[in-house]
Amino acid sequence: MNPFPRPHRFDVVIAAVGLAGGLLMWALGLFSGGSGLLRWGWTLVPLTAMAALELLRRTRPRIALLGGTAAVVADQFTSGNLATVLMFTDVVYAAVLYGTPAAARRIPVTTGLITVTTTIGYLAWFRTPQALLLGIVTGLVCFAPATTGALVRNHRDAAEAATLRAEQTALLAEMDRAQAVVAERARMARELHDMVANHLSAIAIHSTAALSLDEPATTRRALTVIRENSVDGLAEMRRLIGLLRDSGAATEPAAAPTLAGLDALVAQARTNGASSGLDFTLRDERPAGAALPAPVELAAYRIVQESLTNALKHASPGTVTAALAHTGRALTVEVSSPYGDGERPGPRAPGSGAGLVGMRERAVLLGGTFASGPEPSEQGREIWWVRAELPVQEGESQR
Repeated sequence: MNPFPRPHRFDVVIAAVGLAGGLLMWALGLFSGGSGLLRWGWTLVPLTAMAALELLRRTRPRIALLGGTAAVVADQFTSGNLATVLMFTDVVYAAVLYGTPAAARRIPVTTGLITVTTTIGYLAWFRTPQALLLGIVTGLVCFAPATTGALVRNHRDAAEAATLRAEQTALLAEMDRAQAVVAERARMARELHDMVANHLSAIAIHSTAALSLDEPATTRRALTVIRENSVDGLAEMRRLIGLLRDSGAATEPAAAPTLAGLDALVAQARTNGASSGLDFTLRDERPAGAALPAPVELAAYRIVQESLTNALKHASPGTVTAALAHTGRALTVEVSSPYGDGERPGPRAPGSGAGLVGMRERAVLLGGTFASGPEPSEQGREIWWVRAELPVQEGESQR
């Protein structure tokens, strides 16, 4: 490590200007009125030393201050040069501005004590009010530049801290934006899957039946179901596209489905599952007139919709039951379907597993719980259960 690194070009300019000014005053015979104990030529020694120390004002402020103090004291034993004193004030200022935090705290205090002590000493020695002027000069030479450096440093540190806070705020805002984008994409993915999967599953099942059975009546019924589900799927897609295009829309679409549409949803599933030997029933045990928050209703509707879609894809012949219960603090959604008991008479549609993930995400986002899996029933058949418990605040449930 170089003990004396290359000086800053601004420091070189200060040193050159100070040295040139001091030489000019010396040549013209302008002196600041030192004690004159040394000949007039000795004035150039403190001047040259101070100019050299100016080169270290930014890179080695402590060395510059110590050497500058010695140089300005030595200048008092000569005829004195005003340029030497002025450069010393700049060294004191730079020592506070560019020095360590500890030095920036100590130097103003030290120079203040020196000013007070010098003033008292002059008054005690000369015993005249004019001695106060010497104290003022001492304060202007050492204490004033030190306090100026402290003020400038405080403002600089405050500006750097504000810049750092602004950068951190911008970084946090960018992280929040990225998280919001990811959350919005996940929400739209759930909406797209839940809205379209039911219709596409019915289309796949009935198109397979139409292709595999050479019966005009069966083919006509299958094509009718395919058309109905295609039209409904397109309507749902248009609604989602409209939501995506409307940047000022609310978090949830204005026409979001509610639990009042479960009867139509079950009826549609009953029509779609007739060829597979499936029957669908709805058991709504909620108190009459009980209202639920819109996010809870939407989540419950989507969970029932996806469960019925999964039953259309994978359930064995039998009855699929969707049950709702509202306890005041939570809405419970349960859907049961026959599982692994016999072969289906109709075709099956492939699944991706995204439906269970989406249902779990909907429940967790509302602070609820979700569980699914096979369990034996009282009749000895294996049943696939889907259970979701969605918390409902008491104040909101009465709206």
